[in-house]
Amino acid sequence: MPQNLYKQGRLLSIPSLPFAESVELQQALASQRHENRQLDTLILTEHEPALTLGRTAKPEHWERHLAELKSRGITVHQINRGGSVTYHGPGQIIGYPILKIRNFCRGPKVYVEKLEEVLIRTLGDWDIAGCRHDSFRGVWVNTEKGHLEKIASIGVRISKGITMHGFALNVNVDLHPFSLLSPCGIENCTMTSMAKQLDQQVDVAHVREQLATHFADVFGLEWAE
Repeated sequence: MPQNLYKQGRLLSIPSLPFAESVELQQALASQRHENRQLDTLILTEHEPALTLGRTAKPEHWERHLAELKSRGITVHQINRGGSVTYHGPGQIIGYPILKIRNFCRGPKVYVEKLEEVLIRTLGDWDIAGCRHDSFRGVWVNTEKGHLEKIASIGVRISKGITMHGFALNVNVDLHPFSLLSPCGIENCTMTSMAKQLDQQVDVAHVREQLATHFADVFGLEWAE
């Protein structure tokens, strides 16, 4: 895209943020963006161990192992994004775009496809072949046995034309808590991570930089100083 067609955006890279604080921050930025008092913004961060329950979450997706989840200090948060239940924890990069969606695409479906494209390009930098699923959103990888495993989840909310929530990319995150759930409400869904795919720990800070670069390119943004 020619340089003069890029829009100015704001990148907030926060090492770690309690989940409840991230919701408050998103709400404040979304209100400011709606009133044109804030640039389109991407928050990149990590969370303490937490479950988030989206609008389609059902008790059978997560409650059967509630005792073990609580014993691990995993908090539970009901939120207003799309999708069901997912797990957040250290080593997982969370992306919260706060965008005026009409400036970037025709609607929610194209918006989610753009988020998937950002994640697929980032994984490609590490020679991980991310792909889309015929039935479910997010980004997946093929195993040697031909099974799809999920490496990144997407759940969004669009209110008054402003996006909130977003994506979670498994980098070095502990995958065990996912086995206590039906991730994203999908039965028999196996989660994976960049570390598992590469059989080594991954530089999370570097992945953040790559995500920011690809997000800016896909959405036509130039990060303000």
